[in-house]
Amino acid sequence: MQLLGIGSRILHKELGKGVVTNVTSKHYWITFMDSGLETIDIDSDFEVIEALESEVDSISFSEVEQSLIGILRRWSDASSVTPIADKWKGGSLVLMPGEANLSEKKIPIDTFFHKIVMVRDRIRVMEQKINSSSNLDDQEKIDLQQYITRIYGSLTTFNVLFKNQSDNFVGEKSK
Repeated sequence: MQLLGIGSRILHKELGKGVVTNVTSKHYWITFMDSGLETIDIDSDFEVIEALESEVDSISFSEVEQSLIGILRRWSDASSVTPIADKWKGGSLVLMPGEANLSEKKIPIDTFFHKIVMVRDRIRVMEQKINSSSNLDDQEKIDLQQYITRIYGSLTTFNVLFKNQSDNFVGEKSK
């Protein structure tokens, strides 16, 4: 088996796409798009997307950071990297039907979280497009902005999933 170098890209069955940011004698340190930095065994099961040779020269943290920023922008349609709260990592969302003869549905919470983040990011893009539109007058922009604020308010239930409060949905404040 070939040892991967820093900057190699992989696809892990459970953790998704990632980039090798450090190599030890037994582990790869991989920064994954969805789950951040994880350590995996060198002999773990993953697919190599792009292998870079392991070099003796070290690479600076700044160079790794710049590479990751470029890769995340290239591979993701998200406008930002949003971490899930640590307590939810690896968890599941279980949907229990009201009818006893139907079976439950389990969804990895990381998958659900990613979809919530994508909804939030797309609403933000829509908000920016409305605000910069030259086809709408000011009153139309205000009206549409109020709908968006109500959408955010409807989604505040999911704020419990976010690690950083700055990523939360914020709706209208009660008067």
